[in-house]
Amino acid sequence: MNTSLMGVIDATTFHKSLKDLILHRTIAALPFGGRYRLIDFVLSSMVNSGITSVGVFPKYNYRSLMDHLGSGRNWDLNRKRDGLFFFPAPMFDAPYKQIGAFDHFSYHINYFKRSKQEYVIVANCYSVFNMDFNDVLDRHIENKCDITELTKYGNSLEVYLLKRELLIELLETKDITGYTCLKDVMNDSNNRYAICSYEYDDYFVMIDSVESYYHTSLQLLDSFTWKKLFRKDQPIYTKVKDEPPTYYGKGAVVENSMIANGCIIEGHVENSIISRAVKICKGTVIKNCIIMQKTQIGENCYLDSVILDKDVKIEDGIELVPLRLNKPIVVKKGVVQGALMNQ
Repeated sequence: MNTSLMGVIDATTFHKSLKDLILHRTIAALPFGGRYRLIDFVLSSMVNSGITSVGVFPKYNYRSLMDHLGSGRNWDLNRKRDGLFFFPAPMFDAPYKQIGAFDHFSYHINYFKRSKQEYVIVANCYSVFNMDFNDVLDRHIENKCDITELTKYGNSLEVYLLKRELLIELLETKDITGYTCLKDVMNDSNNRYAICSYEYDDYFVMIDSVESYYHTSLQLLDSFTWKKLFRKDQPIYTKVKDEPPTYYGKGAVVENSMIANGCIIEGHVENSIISRAVKICKGTVIKNCIIMQKTQIGENCYLDSVILDKDVKIEDGIELVPLRLNKPIVVKKGVVQGALMNQ
C-alpha cells in the first residue's frame, strides 16, 4: 500500500480522429483486447503501485464507464477509506469543447484538499501500458522535482507526478496563470517550477486515432507484446463477467486470434480479436478484424481489416474490405449492414 501517492485519471479528452468509436462512450470506456477497456491499463497500474485512492474525471458520455467501474471492487478499490471516486463534469452544454482538465478538477477541489496523500499521479485514460509508478516517485523525490513528466523518446506521455499541494495551487491560480492543464505548465518556458522528465523505456502506446487503436489492438496477437502488457506480478484488472465458454462449430477454423467467452464461431477467423457474445456464421471469413461485443455476422461474408462496434449486425453475403491500405473500415455501434447498404 502506497500511503504517499494518489491517482487522478483525466478522462476529459475527446479525440476527433476516434469519433466513430466514441460517439456513444468516453474514450476511457473504449473496448480493447476483447475483454478490457482502455481505462483498465492506467487504473491497474495505479492499483499495482499500491495506490488506494483514485479519482476519475470524465466529461461526456460516461454511462458505460460508470457501469464498467462500478464500486471499484474488481480493482480492490471498494474501501471504507479512500477507494475509487467518480467525478462527472459540471457542464453539459458543450461536451466536446476542449477547455482543459483544470476547470473540471477545480470544480471538485475539495477532493484534493481532503485527501491525505502527499503526491499525486495525473494520467490520461487512453494509453496502453503496465508500469510501477513507485519508480517515478523515487526519482521525483531524489531529484527534488516540482513536476515530473513521463516521456518516451523525448515525447510526452501525458502522465505527471507532483505534490498534491502544488496541484491545488495550480487549480486555485489557473485564472491568473492561464494554465488549463499540466501540459500548459510544461509548455511555458517561463514557469517557475523545477521540471523533470522520466524516460520510460517499456511498452507504452497512446490511442489517439482509429489507426492507432486498430494497430495497437492487433499487436496483442504478438506474444512479445502480450508478455510486456500482461504480467503475473502486475495483472491488468477489468470487470468480471460470468459467461459460458465459446462454442466452435464443426467447420470452424481459428488462427492466431483472441476469442472471448460466450461466442458462437462457425466460420473462419484469422488474426482477429473477437469480444464476448459474438456470432460468426457458416461460410464467413474474418481476417485482421476487431469485432466488439454482441455483434452478429451472417453466412458467407468476407471481412478484412474491419472494426465492428457493439451490437452490429452484418447480413448474409456481405463483403467489407477497405479501399486504402492501413485504413480500416469502422462500422458504428448498432448498425445493420445489409446487401442494399453494401452497394
